[in-house]
Amino acid sequence: MSGTTIKIDSSQGGAFDCYLARPETTGKVPAVVLACAIHGVDEDLRGIADEFAANGYVAAAPDLFWRSLPGPLGLDDKRAAERAQPRLEKIAAGEADMADTLKHLRSLPQFNGRAAAMGFCYGGPYAILGPKRLGYAAGVSCHGTRMLDYIGELDGVTAPVCIMWGDQDHVAPAEVQDTYRKVPAAMPNVEVQIFPGILHGYMMPHAVKAYDAKSRTFSMARALAILDRLRGEGLRQAS
Repeated sequence: MSGTTIKIDSSQGGAFDCYLARPETTGKVPAVVLACAIHGVDEDLRGIADEFAANGYVAAAPDLFWRSLPGPLGLDDKRAAERAQPRLEKIAAGEADMADTLKHLRSLPQFNGRAAAMGFCYGGPYAILGPKRLGYAAGVSCHGTRMLDYIGELDGVTAPVCIMWGDQDHVAPAEVQDTYRKVPAAMPNVEVQIFPGILHGYMMPHAVKAYDAKSRTFSMARALAILDRLRGEGLRQAS
C-alpha cells in the first residue's frame, strides 16, 4: 500500500506538499500526522505513513520545509541541518502547517475527527504542541530534539503523549531524558520510554548505524495503541 503527494493550502498563503496514505476501509478512522526530521518527507517517512495506512489509519506527512528549501534531502546533505535553523523559529512556523494539515484531513470522509501528531527528531516537539494548541487528540515523539525547550508546554495537556528515545541519543543527553522521566509521576497521561543502548534515529532504516528494528517495532506498537484509543473514543462520541 502506498500513498500520493497532494497539495495543501496554507493559511498563510501558498501551498505545500503532503504525502497522504489512506487505508482501504469505508469506515471512519483516526489519523496520524507525521512531523518530519530535518531530512524531510523521505522514503523512510513515507514508509512509516504507508505502514499506518496498512494498519487502518489515515496518515499524512507534510513538508515542513516548504518555505525555504522544500523536499527531502539526503542523510549527508548539509543543507538539511541548515534549513532547520533557527530551530525554535522554524518549529513555530511549522505549527501552522500542522494545523493546516489537520484541517485538510477534516475534509476527508474517512477521517473520524481525531488525530495524533507524531514527530521524529526535528519534528518531535509537535508531539507536545499538537495536543497543546493545534487541535490534536494525542502526541508521539520518537528521538525528538530540543524537547527540553518544550517541556513547559505539557502544562495543561490532558491528551495522551508518548515520548521515546534511545539512551545513547546524542541530541537528547541524560539530563534531558532524566527530566522527562519524572513527568509521568505527575502526569499519568504522559508516557516516557527509554531504550537501552539505542542511538538517535533508530526509527529510520536509512540511518544504518542507528536503526534498530526492535525499538522501531515497539514504537509503532505504542503509536498504534494510541490511535486505537482514538478510534474507540471517536466511535463512542458518534454513537
